Amino acid sequence: MSPLKILFIGGTGTISAASSAQTIAAGHQLTLLNRGTTASRPVPAGAEVLTADIRDPASVRSALGAREFDVVVDFIAFTPDHVRTDIDLFTSRTSQYVFISSASAYQKPVARLPIVESTPLRNPYWQYSRDKIACEDLLLEAYRDDGFPITIVRPSSTYDHSRVALPGGWTVVDRMRRGLPVVVHGDGTSLWTMTHTEDFAIGFVGLLGHPQAIGDSFHITSDEVLTWNHIFGLYGTALGVTPQLVHVASDTLAAVLPEIGPGIVGDKAHSVIFDNSKIKSLVPEFCATIPYATGVREIVGWHDEHPDAQVVDAGLNARLDALIDKVQSLGN
Repeated sequence: MSPLKILFIGGTGTISAASSAQTIAAGHQLTLLNRGTTASRPVPAGAEVLTADIRDPASVRSALGAREFDVVVDFIAFTPDHVRTDIDLFTSRTSQYVFISSASAYQKPVARLPIVESTPLRNPYWQYSRDKIACEDLLLEAYRDDGFPITIVRPSSTYDHSRVALPGGWTVVDRMRRGLPVVVHGDGTSLWTMTHTEDFAIGFVGLLGHPQAIGDSFHITSDEVLTWNHIFGLYGTALGVTPQLVHVASDTLAAVLPEIGPGIVGDKAHSVIFDNSKIKSLVPEFCATIPYATGVREIVGWHDEHPDAQVVDAGLNARLDALIDKVQSLGN
């Protein structure tokens, strides 16, 4: 494939940073459009950076001028209004527009496993997922009615060295390290998939400029399936401790911890197994090779080297203590 001119809106986030590096490695010409604020992940060498705020269309038009791109990817579109802005900005300016949706948009509870791209989209529990579904609906309408060249990608729990993919984040890891009990939703046996962003990037970049990706949707995940008890156990192993797991009904967690509750009852409480045949058929080189055991060691090691990233939420800690005390008292 000849080098493509590619625009990433964002480009330094958990998913997009590795995709940026992989895009450069694949020989494409990459431009990042963002606000220019300090990012925790560096811009890869060879990428051009334009400063504009995608929420301010006038600033984007000023930054882009008359430029056109083979591919435009928006990593930070979350609502239909965001997507409408993109359609207005990039109609006739690109041959492919890639929307980053979410695998949490798939039907919850899932009626049939494994999940495939034709699995219905419905999530009555989580507004984030409903907004992503609404974005997809709007883009499909633009494709059907006007030929707007969309590709939809649905990641699921994609992480890098700096992202603790546990409900509660580093606060929960810190509790384990200090020998405090941690909460696991349900009985901890629901199945989950964690995908390293470097693995994701190989499948993702393979879709860019691919004519058979236009008008279609793809999820890109690891094939490794773990229980949540096992996932918490992997953190314990990386920390050199045996975590004390306290199992709490998902609905109870959602009521007590509203900041993480919707993501549990609307996603993590449900077993998910993904069939990646579709992405592999278009991108044969895609194969997730980084097991989560390796990823967890990377996460803990990086945080140990960056104490400023070890953010502990005192309010969450207090509510976890109160919830655990209540659960344990009822069990006695």
